Amino acid sequence: MNLEFKIISFNELSSAELYAILALRQAVFIVEQNCPFLDADGKDLDAYHVLIQDENGELMAYSRLLNRGVAYENYPSIGRVVSSPKARKTGVGKLLMEASIKSCIELYGRQTIKIGAQLYLKKFYESFGFVQIDEPYDEDGIMHIAMILEENEDFDDVKLYDEAKKNDDGERILWNDYLKNRADRN
Repeated sequence: MNLEFKIISFNELSSAELYAILALRQAVFIVEQNCPFLDADGKDLDAYHVLIQDENGELMAYSRLLNRGVAYENYPSIGRVVSSPKARKTGVGKLLMEASIKSCIELYGRQTIKIGAQLYLKKFYESFGFVQIDEPYDEDGIMHIAMILEENEDFDDVKLYDEAKKNDDGERILWNDYLKNRADRN
C-alpha cells in the first residue's frame, strides 16, 4: 500500500480533506462505537491534522494534535486517533501514532504528551511508551484512561519536515524516510 502522510493546520485543509476527516470520525466514533457525542468540539480550529491517505487519496487514518492549553492545561495532546476499517490490521495505525508523536514533538517542542485513550486500546498506546496516570473514567459511555508519554532522550532525533518539500497546493508534506519505508512494507 502506497501511503501519503500530511500534517496540516485547519486553515490548510481542503474542503474534501475536512469532509473525509469528519466522515471517518463520525463513521467510527459515533456509528460504529454507537456513541452519540458532539464531535465538532471547537478544538479542530486550533489543531494540526495528521492524515494518512492511500494512493487514491482515500483517508486511511487520522489524528489531531493540540498544543498545551487546548485539551490539557499543561500538556500538548494527540486525539481523535482513528483508522478506517479498510486500514485495520495493516500497521497503518502504528504508522499514524509514530507520525503523530514525532509531529507533536516537532510542532510543540520537547515536552510530555498527554492523551485520553479508550481503555481497550491501553496496550496499543503502551507500545509507544505511554503510561496510565489515572483511574479509568467514563467519557460519553466509553471507558477511557489518561496516559502520558514522558519527554525523553528519544525526542532528540525528531525531524519530520523538509520545508523545501511542498505539494502542488503549497502544503507541507510529511517526509520521513523511516515512515515511508515502513509504509511501503505494509
